[in-house]
Amino acid sequence: MFHTALLSLAVLAAPAADKAKPATNTKDPVCKMTVDEKSATFAVRGRDYRVCSKHCGDALQKDPDKYLDKDGSVKAEKK
Repeated sequence: MFHTALLSLAVLAAPAADKAKPATNTKDPVCKMTVDEKSATFAVRGRDYRVCSKHCGDALQKDPDKYLDKDGSVKAEKK
């Protein structure tokens, strides 16, 4: 019983998982379509990005260097 109580306390005292920074992009990083605050988001490297579809979100997660600069900005928004 004592071990169960300690385990419960450890779980309660554990820090919350870091939340991704909110999305600010206005273009889908993959297909360059316009996105807005209602668009789906995918987390990559601790930051959320708005995307038009699951397909684009999966592509972004698979190869983020193709679509994002090292500072996390969306390459599609710089053109």
